[in-house]
Amino acid sequence: MCNTRGVQCRIYRAMVAWRGVYFVCTLFLGSFFGSIFMLGPFLPLMFVCPSWYRWLTDRIVATWLTLPVALLELVFGAKVVITGDGFIPGERSVIIMNHRTRLDWMFLWNCLLRYSYLRLEKICLKSSLKAVPGFGWAMQVAAFIFIHRKWEEDKSHFEAMLDYFCDIKEPLQLLIFPEGTDLTGNNLDAIHDITVAYPHNIPQTEKHLLKGNFPKEIHFHVRRYPVSSLPVSKEDLQLWCQERWKEKEERLRTFYQGERYFDVTRRSRIPPCKSELRVHVIKFASFLYWTTFIIASFYFIYLYSIVRWYSLFMILIFTLQEKYFGGLELIELACHRYHTIRQAAAGKQK
Repeated sequence: MCNTRGVQCRIYRAMVAWRGVYFVCTLFLGSFFGSIFMLGPFLPLMFVCPSWYRWLTDRIVATWLTLPVALLELVFGAKVVITGDGFIPGERSVIIMNHRTRLDWMFLWNCLLRYSYLRLEKICLKSSLKAVPGFGWAMQVAAFIFIHRKWEEDKSHFEAMLDYFCDIKEPLQLLIFPEGTDLTGNNLDAIHDITVAYPHNIPQTEKHLLKGNFPKEIHFHVRRYPVSSLPVSKEDLQLWCQERWKEKEERLRTFYQGERYFDVTRRSRIPPCKSELRVHVIKFASFLYWTTFIIASFYFIYLYSIVRWYSLFMILIFTLQEKYFGGLELIELACHRYHTIRQAAAGKQK
């Protein structure tokens, strides 16, 4: 009897581990082949018209962002609960969120799929991630804001990226994890303060996911603050942000000591921009598409030498440009500056 239970436990652990391997491998292969075959062909458009390139690649990247949502909810049965103010679709905002795990930024996509547009989200993250094959390449194309965590070095790049999005009139929702961060800025509609909690299990790192430890439930509580309601000075904004963090800690304390719901009504005050039926269709279509796409990529690479040579060429492009030019997002900024200068010169001649 004991031996039977031991065998069953080993089989169960093996199945759980395989779930994690499947999840991580699917996300990696999707980002790797997606960068090569879906994003790679459009890189030349960056030099012709950066704004067109940004419009198109944001939408391509957004299709991949639906994949982790589909896997977490369809395959692994994660439940998502969203309460509070919700989002107004399409508005320009800064999202500030607590860090319960290293994976909060990915789980947030489950919320944004329902209440906003995934193509709008940009993440502020450490620069070393841009060198990761597949994931890093896609994040460069998506124009995520990579920082070295040294404000003296990061400030000019941060401002240049935000100015670029304003220049091309492309709305964005910027996710940051601040601690008294300066949140001043123009062309901003609101700040969304999100508290995330996991009532049952908390996978802290990618290693936990690899072992098959997926969250059973993910709870988001959203507070929306219009820009008109915020303090003006930098010092007052820092105090405001610190106060929000105190509220967050109290909200989390109440969550874990109580019924493990942020709001007893269990509903958000602003309805989602997509119906649950539409969300289910998007998740199913994403799962079906990316599974087929990954299998087809292997098939064509195996079958055709021209596809193998093209893949090798794109791998070299992604690798060398990051090494010698610092990343695709920097090249995109340089292209935008060049076009801006040309347009200004042409305007003066007229």
